[in-house]
Amino acid sequence: MKKTIAIVMALAVLACVFAGGKKEAAADNGKLTKETMKVGFVYIGVKNDGGYSEAHERGRQAVEAMGIKTAVVESISDQDTAACEKAIHDLIDQGCNVIYTNSYGFLEATMNMAKEFPKVYFGHCSSDASYTNLCSYFGKMYQARYLAGIVAGKNTKNGKIGYVAAFAIPECIRMINAFTLGVQSVNPDATVEVVWTNTWYDPAIEKQGALELLNRGCDVIEQHQDTTAPQVAAQEKGALCLGYNVPTPNAAPKAYLTAPIFDWPVFYTSNVQAILDGTWEGKAYWLPMSTGIVKLDELTANCAPGTAEAVAPVQAKMMAGEFDPFVGPLYDQNGKEVVAAGVQMSDSEIWNMTWLVKGVITK
Repeated sequence: MKKTIAIVMALAVLACVFAGGKKEAAADNGKLTKETMKVGFVYIGVKNDGGYSEAHERGRQAVEAMGIKTAVVESISDQDTAACEKAIHDLIDQGCNVIYTNSYGFLEATMNMAKEFPKVYFGHCSSDASYTNLCSYFGKMYQARYLAGIVAGKNTKNGKIGYVAAFAIPECIRMINAFTLGVQSVNPDATVEVVWTNTWYDPAIEKQGALELLNRGCDVIEQHQDTTAPQVAAQEKGALCLGYNVPTPNAAPKAYLTAPIFDWPVFYTSNVQAILDGTWEGKAYWLPMSTGIVKLDELTANCAPGTAEAVAPVQAKMMAGEFDPFVGPLYDQNGKEVVAAGVQMSDSEIWNMTWLVKGVITK
């Protein structure tokens, strides 16, 4: 019963939340029913990648559990707009009238197809774009990253934490900053050293990035990557790690502490239901932890004593909307004050963040 109530409450909050992007009128695509709807998904990776695409796959499965037909195209490069457009065309040819694309690099293709097929509903993950028949969606993962930072800060022995990150773009930068601020909240002298891989999905490169950090002396590894390769590297070197996207304690059972994770079924089932109800709108969703879209995985027995006690009160305040990591004073890598004491950064400022906080080490 508690689980049912929690889901209902999360969906209720989700239906009310709007952040960023221009709100457009609802698409006039006609009334769809469960019998006439077919939902297509385009993934950057494979659906069982142990990370990012697998998290979205759980959302697809939840839609299917609603009694709605689905289809999926996997392993589409987010650097190839033509390939993404073809994947969307193929899904439409299969009868899909609702399509979600799960990588930021798919934005151009998704927008092009939304304009070409005005009677199809589209959703694009991790942008703030919107159109008459296109919404965008993401969770405020930086909130869960801050909590993950607390865990890392409580578990490092030498104060050197490594972070394997995909690209030096605002999405990754705000995550690194939130994580570092979480670390510093419990371990003020600790540093976070970043290696950029310039790829979302490449297990070999991701693992190499982690090994580079481990060889520099980092004893805890965090990641903004799509697979479990950095976690495997940490275990092989006798270090600790945090995952990302989905719970992966079995990938590195001796090293895994926890992970900031997405619960994509919360969004996909709500968004699909809005289409069925005729209340869908083309707008940008950037949803906070209180909706259930992002969370911190359970802490494992690998965590040091006191870790749970450090996380719990901060997590409770986040859930109640009483705490956000990006409140000043905040300083950049050079020690310059960027946000004055007591000032809360706006959603737009956080979304478009291009500077790194003090304590982050990277080229």
